[in-house]
Amino acid sequence: MAMEKEFFRQVMGRFTTGVTVVTTSSQGQIAGITVNSFSSISLNPPLVMISIDINSHTIPLLRESKIFAVNILSAEQEHLSRGFATQSPERHEHFCHASYSTAATGAPIIDDVLAFVDTRIVAEYPAGDHSIFLGQVEAMGTGQRVVYENTSNITTNDEMRTEQHTIAADGQQSFQSELPLIYFQGKYRHLTVPYQTPDLSSEHAPISTAASH
Repeated sequence: MAMEKEFFRQVMGRFTTGVTVVTTSSQGQIAGITVNSFSSISLNPPLVMISIDINSHTIPLLRESKIFAVNILSAEQEHLSRGFATQSPERHEHFCHASYSTAATGAPIIDDVLAFVDTRIVAEYPAGDHSIFLGQVEAMGTGQRVVYENTSNITTNDEMRTEQHTIAADGQQSFQSELPLIYFQGKYRHLTVPYQTPDLSSEHAPISTAASH
């Protein structure tokens, strides 16, 4: 008996994920796609993986460019997640009107995201109706700090961004923009009550930060 696809989707939807926009660039063409099948894989070397539908128009550009950036969206960027999930001129011709800069590879880093990793593709694996891309991190950053593979090359965010991008004078973004956009049971969610416990020790902390559904 074949597995029920819709029930499989419902089961996996019980796992809460963050939301990202994966971007790439090749020969002057830029593209982005909303992805929540994203995970860190290895600390040494730093590797991440994304999973993309094989019918996506973004896949040929990923294969051509050999690069991608994962833009982790904040709670204020739901419109970008929706925009990069649609088949529309705004997405394919205007990059959802999102302003961006670049870090190491040339893949677009969308302004004001919660964090990003900028990678070079080191492997692609077939996975049913999706393809898995493994990327080695060349640069990564948050709202206040960007670090490149060469750890001596460290910049603040305002040094990396274009003139169109600004951060608060004290170097801190608003509390709301520091919260992640969340996806659970087929709907976008926002954190409403901050809940914190002491961090796990590095020995026991999980590597993966998200899973597909």
